[in-house]
Amino acid sequence: MNKEQIGKVIHFYPKISVAVVELSEALKTGDRISIERGGGSFEQEVGEMQMEHKSILEAGKGQSVGLKVDSPTHEGAKVFRVAE
Repeated sequence: MNKEQIGKVIHFYPKISVAVVELSEALKTGDRISIERGGGSFEQEVGEMQMEHKSILEAGKGQSVGLKVDSPTHEGAKVFRVAE
């Protein structure tokens, strides 16, 4: 399994389970990602992504997006794209 860091979590909204991710590489819906911090990590497929409250299918390097996440996370967590 290959992993490439594509960004980091800069904010997390626990009530709605949304992480704001600042991207260092492009990301699109359907990508498999791993969110890791300290000893905790989880993997999920990117479902809906939003930028400025609008749903998007793809975001590029340098942009920040909101992602619905399956588990709680924290600011500073690293986001990796996972390739089988």
